[in-house]
Amino acid sequence: MVNLTADASLVGEARRELELFVGGLPSAKPELAAWSLDLAPKNEGLVISAQVNYVGKGANLKALGLELSAAATVVLRHLNTTYLWDKVRVQGGAYGGSSRFDLSSGNFAFLSYRDPNLLKTVDAYDGAAKALRAGIGEADLVRSVIGVVGDLDRPEFPDAKGYSAMWRILSGTTDAMRQQRRDEILAASPKDFEAVADALEAVAREGHVVVLGGEAAITAANEKRPGMLEVTKVQ
Repeated sequence: MVNLTADASLVGEARRELELFVGGLPSAKPELAAWSLDLAPKNEGLVISAQVNYVGKGANLKALGLELSAAATVVLRHLNTTYLWDKVRVQGGAYGGSSRFDLSSGNFAFLSYRDPNLLKTVDAYDGAAKALRAGIGEADLVRSVIGVVGDLDRPEFPDAKGYSAMWRILSGTTDAMRQQRRDEILAASPKDFEAVADALEAVAREGHVVVLGGEAAITAANEKRPGMLEVTKVQ
């Protein structure tokens, strides 16, 4: 598959060059080397020379039997700009903290950036469900919906439009699916906060923690919670 974004006056000439290029590619199927990597998720502590940490915890929600609608993006925007901002960044001193969810794959992750903490941040992640169950006011809900829609409709340069179009083809995202997700976002309600809270409780129980950080912090975490992280020295 080739994705091309160009002015109309250039497409014809570019297409000819691309056809020549594609036609010259080997047609034989390559022999793939055998890999023996263990890609199963696990709790890891990746040691680097650093005074701060990058702390993640996540899980695949679909693998846990959970399905969330696109309204979850509204819930997570509220979570990112309130609870996680306060707990991880303001109180915890990290440069950044957020949560991310991919609707297509079901992958969910909490993340912190340049974080002086480790266990404190993991505990904050595990407390996110309780924070969501506290509810949300109408004004905050509307602000979160507006913020998510703003991300959906942000202006794109031609190259970004071309990339987005290619990604939708590769992921099988149709216009009907995009419209359904938009409708779910606009219809977000307090019940969606309960649904995401249920999912985050599952992540707290079943999720895996991966930390990229200093040896002292990772060692201290394993001393307080023995066997929490499988340690690998990256550098």
